[in-house]
Amino acid sequence: MNPWQLKIDSFTHIMPLEFKDLMLKNYSSSPLLDIRNPAMYDMDVRFRIMDRYEGLMHVVTLASPPIEDLAGPDKSLDLCKVANDGMAELVFKHPDRFAAAVASLPMNNMDAALNEVDRTINDLKFRGVQIFTNVNGKPIDSPEFLPLYEKMVHYNLPIWLHPWRTPDFADYKTEEKSKYMLHFLFGWPYETTAAMTRLVFSRVLEKYPSLKIITHHCGALIPSLWQRITHGVDGEEMTRRGKMKQGLTKAPIEYFRMFYADTAINDNTPGLMNGYAFFGVDRLLFASDMPYDNQMGDRKTRENIAAVEKMEISDLEKKKIFEDNARVLFRLPL
Repeated sequence: MNPWQLKIDSFTHIMPLEFKDLMLKNYSSSPLLDIRNPAMYDMDVRFRIMDRYEGLMHVVTLASPPIEDLAGPDKSLDLCKVANDGMAELVFKHPDRFAAAVASLPMNNMDAALNEVDRTINDLKFRGVQIFTNVNGKPIDSPEFLPLYEKMVHYNLPIWLHPWRTPDFADYKTEEKSKYMLHFLFGWPYETTAAMTRLVFSRVLEKYPSLKIITHHCGALIPSLWQRITHGVDGEEMTRRGKMKQGLTKAPIEYFRMFYADTAINDNTPGLMNGYAFFGVDRLLFASDMPYDNQMGDRKTRENIAAVEKMEISDLEKKKIFEDNARVLFRLPL
């Protein structure tokens, strides 16, 4: 018998009905919006899928696209409030299904975003916030975002970092749009990797060493290419007097190990072992990315559970990935 009684899926997506209705009314023409998956908003459908997996609970984040891609700074807060209030209601109504909710923020309006952090954590009891790897094309190490990182350090709660890159980000300068889903298949992992790298070398993690950031899809390219980073920075030190390292008090690669990583890479146990080797077991969190697949999340849930179970690690370590790490990181009262 497995030693874990609970499987906390730490990165799932949802669209509360009130928010869905608002999207249909005002943003249905947006090519970024996809509401065809009923498991996103129909809880009966979602719960039937969850019932296939004993002890499964969800941590819910709002589905993409980022709010700031839909609305300007004068309207983005209102959208976030509808989404956040809807998620809070779902968690309140179904505490046996939803372990926690994660706030969406109007990142194109930082004053409003900081206030929404306070409201969702203090009043709605959310366990962190979600941001995307860029904000309307702006890197997340931009100085205007530093108050958010300081605030999350104050609350000692994590940031969920979701990749984002649209088809109009061309693969080559001579083209206008991405082809063959390259913006998604490889652009999204690149976006996560680039965002992590910016946070390291801009010294955000040096400034806020207790900042907790969960990277989607097991840390993207970092667990596979970390030695390339080390050698590349060493080479830069020889040729450019080590400007990248200035202000860092430890080896750059050690800052990358400060991130957390989820297991949402489908049926890819070798990839998880890579993540395990790089981040360590205490920084791995079970996640499925539910309900984004052609089976309304059933396939991803099944494959990601199986991938963790097949890892060549102890049952106690698997319990950490499935349950214990989430309890500690999100400070769950379960």
